[in-house]
Amino acid sequence: MSIDRFKNITIQQMEAIIALVEEGSFSRAAERMLLTQPALTKNIKNVENCLDARLVNRSSAGISLTPEGRILYNYARRMVRLRDEAKEKVLALRKESGGNIYLSASTIPANYILPCVLAEFRKANSAIRIYVKTADSEAAMNMVLENEVEMGIIGKRPLNKKLAATALWKDRLILAVSRDHPWHKKKSVALSELIKEPFVIREKGSATRESFEAFLEKSKLLSLSPFNICAELGSSEAIKEAIISGLGVSVISIHAVSRELSQGLLFEVPVQGCQIERNFYLIYKNKFDFRSFHRTFVSFIKSHNP
Repeated sequence: MSIDRFKNITIQQMEAIIALVEEGSFSRAAERMLLTQPALTKNIKNVENCLDARLVNRSSAGISLTPEGRILYNYARRMVRLRDEAKEKVLALRKESGGNIYLSASTIPANYILPCVLAEFRKANSAIRIYVKTADSEAAMNMVLENEVEMGIIGKRPLNKKLAATALWKDRLILAVSRDHPWHKKKSVALSELIKEPFVIREKGSATRESFEAFLEKSKLLSLSPFNICAELGSSEAIKEAIISGLGVSVISIHAVSRELSQGLLFEVPVQGCQIERNFYLIYKNKFDFRSFHRTFVSFIKSHNP
């Protein structure tokens, strides 16, 4: 027997053997498989040629299997059963409504947008569980690249070609001051005034900081170097507390301070000629295998407007 010829045996030939044994005749087996009787006979003959052994004894009393045929019949049943089990599991996976989603998010979406979004999402999708890791945009992006999470939501479009990005939600950066700051009732301030004021800034890697720096560079106005930076902090919560405490002023996401603005703890002061807007992006690897519950989640957050 040639090993290479044995590899040529097909699932259909295995099914022909099973049908022949279970039906007890070539004609009934051919009818079951929707084949002509010569086609069924050819399938059996091809297997015998591959094995260089007879599989079926034919007599007036009917058919019976040779020892080789009995071995192959038993394995054929197992192979076809495994194929059918694989099909059932794949179909069940497609119908699955629940699952776990692992997500990284930069601080603004993680702290101020996702909690409300996920609360709404869970009302109709309680079988889908979301696990969120919070980091700055650069670290959140690296978590996706290193397969630590499946998807990410960050405040800048990634440059890495391994990642796909979909724009989700709009954001606006504002100059925020405390209620005790002398600017809190001003209609606007000039950049020349802002650079002299004690200024609190996010750490490097923050998309909020990068958006502000990109605006300054694009506008050909100045960089951060002339600013009177009094502190560099690692989260929007820390920035807010610093502003409220009177440490300095800062440019921060409107999502991060909406509650404090409504409570009168912070005030927005327009900066002349300074309108900074950006998108938050859903990111994932180009070849990411979306399951049905991933698609449900992505469809929801694309349609949700925080």
